[in-house]
Amino acid sequence: MNLQQFPPQSFDRDKRHFKKKDNGSKFMAPKVIVVGAGPGGLAASLMLAKAGIDVTVIEKSATVGGRTKVIERDGFKFDLGPTFFHYTEVIEGIFRAIGYDAREELNLNKLDLNYRLIFGQGGQLDCTSDLELMKEQISALSGPKDGEAFMKYVKENRKKLSLTKSCLQSPWKGFSDLISKRAFRAARVLHPTRSVAKDLTRLFDDDRLMLAMSFQTKYLGMSPFNCPSMFTILAFLEYEYGIFHPMGGLGSVPVRMSEIAKELGVKFLLEEPVDEVLFEGKTAIGVKTSKGEYFADRIVVNADFANAMTQMVPDSKRKRWTDKKLENKQYSCSTFMLYLGVDRKYDLPHHQIYASKDYVTNLEEIENKHQVSWDDPSVYVQNACVTDPQMAPEGCSTVYVLVPVTHQHENVKWSEIKEDYRNRILDQIETKLGYENIKDHIVTEMVITPDEWGDYCYRGSVFNLAHGLDQMLWRRPQNKFEDVDNMYLVGGGTHPGSGLPVIFESARITSKLLCDDLGIIPDWNGESIWFEDSVKRSKKGRAAVKTHRNNIPVKANSTNV
Repeated sequence: MNLQQFPPQSFDRDKRHFKKKDNGSKFMAPKVIVVGAGPGGLAASLMLAKAGIDVTVIEKSATVGGRTKVIERDGFKFDLGPTFFHYTEVIEGIFRAIGYDAREELNLNKLDLNYRLIFGQGGQLDCTSDLELMKEQISALSGPKDGEAFMKYVKENRKKLSLTKSCLQSPWKGFSDLISKRAFRAARVLHPTRSVAKDLTRLFDDDRLMLAMSFQTKYLGMSPFNCPSMFTILAFLEYEYGIFHPMGGLGSVPVRMSEIAKELGVKFLLEEPVDEVLFEGKTAIGVKTSKGEYFADRIVVNADFANAMTQMVPDSKRKRWTDKKLENKQYSCSTFMLYLGVDRKYDLPHHQIYASKDYVTNLEEIENKHQVSWDDPSVYVQNACVTDPQMAPEGCSTVYVLVPVTHQHENVKWSEIKEDYRNRILDQIETKLGYENIKDHIVTEMVITPDEWGDYCYRGSVFNLAHGLDQMLWRRPQNKFEDVDNMYLVGGGTHPGSGLPVIFESARITSKLLCDDLGIIPDWNGESIWFEDSVKRSKKGRAAVKTHRNNIPVKANSTNV
């Protein structure tokens, strides 16, 4: 079922929500178009639909999820993109808001072992949420001093998360927000001049421990030597909350989200790429596809930011984010991927990471030299079937291999080196990660390079815009897009940033702002409908709050509106 379509000449944003009846006028639900059915777009559609908004999701692919989807090949199932599902607090809050239990609906299985981390310098850690066990392992690897330092790291980052959380859960409109309450709280634990690596070397004598608590910056597509110290919390989140595997693959999460969205009345138009956003002056009023024009009160864009802007929004309408400015921004790394269906089982952990012996050089080649690491590349491998046998035929396994590499660059001709690099990486996982003779057991495979990722994201930068201080907070594209009116953003390219938990948070921020702009007080089952700190409401939002308070008795312990 399509959105109601309005010829451009008769389009009237103010009048179309009212249907005249004999007894007066009746308010009709405002319309929102969500461009893209990735995790962020789906999360926003759930919250907006629960708020009573008429939501239509338009997606170019035949299935939902974007890169967060399960692909099948010869009976083997692979997650195409993300495989780590952690810090479930955000998605659990979104599901509570719409009246569902996320852990039950998404079939989340908490792993006993988060992952095995193998150091090229020697030694390994079986990383777990059992903090005392982690302390024991670290003490055995590096000595009691570093064991105690780990507990100090946990304590410090527990406080850091507590004091900075509201910075990541609230919108940022400009430099002036640095004098807000949330900024002052965060300032107590943040050190802008420190990188993640520098912050960690304060604590740990053994460089391997710095790597153990910092390789997670790759979730942001950045080196720990350049990534702001705020992101020492990434590893902490894994230790504090654990790692989960959704049974059936992480790609099953968007599928279930879309099913629930349909139950809430969300309409989906699949296999329908959006060609452009339609405007009336500076105001976004709809979208155009090959099948027609669709109009709505608000547009939510859930797509790779730079790709979406350069392809859907005229350059002339983007003052802050012009094509030229986008070209000069810093972008994350990319990944070289192997998806291997093998005819044997491996008694190896669900997740394994190998950190290059010369980790610094490896990162330098990726970020600055834009070269491929041949000597001793870092590698991540998922062995999903050890937890989830349904991902492969009986007696077989799916092996997912990810290698961080530079984004698309003239230095690297993937068409020329693809096969050789594939063989090099297979050698690496055979010798470093225990996948003995895997080459002899491959029955099906797929290879993806940054060139293929370029069809999904700008320059093949799978983690979107880099997360340096010059591209965070108000310096990152905002949830309420600042260059045009009535357009909102969700996803890794907007505030707060990349990674599934943060993308879900972007959807939550955007949903709150959009509802406020429409003058809607949503019923999200007691979940917060506004921000902890004094974020200024819109005119309609202030009026709605006033009406709500005057007409509805405030219950004890009710959510502050």
